[in-house]
Amino acid sequence: MIIIDNELVKRETNNNPIRVGLIGAGFQGSGIGLQILTATPGMRLCAVANRNLDSAISVYSQVGIEPVRCSTGLELEAAILAGRPAVTEDAIALASADGLDAIIEVTGSIEHAAQAVLTAIENGKHVIQMNAELDGTIGPILKVRADQAGVIYSFSDGDQPGVQMNLYRFVRGLGVTPVLCGNIKGLHDPYRNPATQESFAKRWGQKPAMVASFADGTKISFEQAIVANGTGMKVAQRGMLGPDFSGGDPSAPQVPIEQTISAFEPYLDSADPGIVDYVVGARPGPGVFVLGKHEHPRQQHYLELYKLGKGPYYCFYTPYHLCHFEVPTSVARAVIFNDSVLAPAGGPKVGVIAVAKKQLAEGEEVREFGGFEVYGVAENMNVIRRENLLPIGLAIGCTLARSIEKDMPLTFDDVIFPKGRLVDRLYREQENLFTHQ
Repeated sequence: MIIIDNELVKRETNNNPIRVGLIGAGFQGSGIGLQILTATPGMRLCAVANRNLDSAISVYSQVGIEPVRCSTGLELEAAILAGRPAVTEDAIALASADGLDAIIEVTGSIEHAAQAVLTAIENGKHVIQMNAELDGTIGPILKVRADQAGVIYSFSDGDQPGVQMNLYRFVRGLGVTPVLCGNIKGLHDPYRNPATQESFAKRWGQKPAMVASFADGTKISFEQAIVANGTGMKVAQRGMLGPDFSGGDPSAPQVPIEQTISAFEPYLDSADPGIVDYVVGARPGPGVFVLGKHEHPRQQHYLELYKLGKGPYYCFYTPYHLCHFEVPTSVARAVIFNDSVLAPAGGPKVGVIAVAKKQLAEGEEVREFGGFEVYGVAENMNVIRRENLLPIGLAIGCTLARSIEKDMPLTFDDVIFPKGRLVDRLYREQENLFTHQ
């Protein structure tokens, strides 16, 4: 952020703002729009696309702007050229519109998002997203496509994976070797669903299924998977270790994150180049942490002086993640510096598989992340391939070909896929490219 703020001010002074399109106007999308419109010099929110047009309009109405409604790509491009804030129901039109430097994708969908992101890449736009579900399913092939098009494909600052990657780069820059990238959770219960999370979701203006995906482990599995894919790390075991210091009681006193190192130490030396994981019941939450190793005696002496302990493992943490507040910084990093916050570093190392949340019946549809049917679990890609396990990102929208027992992982043979999906084609392309690497 320290160099970026000055560059954005220069852009504002020179009347050369970064021109941004936003796809998705839900809870996070609305916040991102507000941040750009009120707190980000040198950047313009030119247009918002959302399948519910009223939600797109409300992004601008937060600050008293009445956008122009566009039903065609030509109308949208004309509005962008004229500097008139615009809204549309057509994400593909926005992703392909002339006059934009970057697209922020924040729909939380898979198929719809894949179409929009690929269109943006093919039309020469940088893509910044908060969609860990999409990135954790087909991020590596989208990164390949972005490289071919000469644009940046990046996850965002602010959300926990981006914050972990920033911290990982900081720790590595100190000469300390990162051995674990970690997430801090207050609750993990794989059987949470939209019904159990309805009241919490209503309080915060969020969707119950999305909130349930935080609680049931799906979201954190995706978040840690994309960190693994950006660093080359893996998981120590299916579902990660996830030590719970709360004893299953979210209201229990939290332990300092530094005290959790011993729970991971047996797994650190054996995993090269390290592991991704999480902890429940630690503070500061909901932050992130990186465990690093330094074996030089003199540097250990300095680190002890600076209150990081005797080593050889040291805990670095960021005590918060500020989600939408930091997304504009990600856009500036891509457009001005050609720097991605977090992107796949080659083929996938970790994926997220679908596991039955209850007994599933033949013909039942897997409807949504955080739904009633499945939860997501992180697993190493070599195991996923060997056991033919079904990524949860592909499972959404599928119907069961046979009954599945509770807590059993689904395989490709267990479901019937909808026909003609882009996400399935891209996943096959990704596997064909990376399976033997």
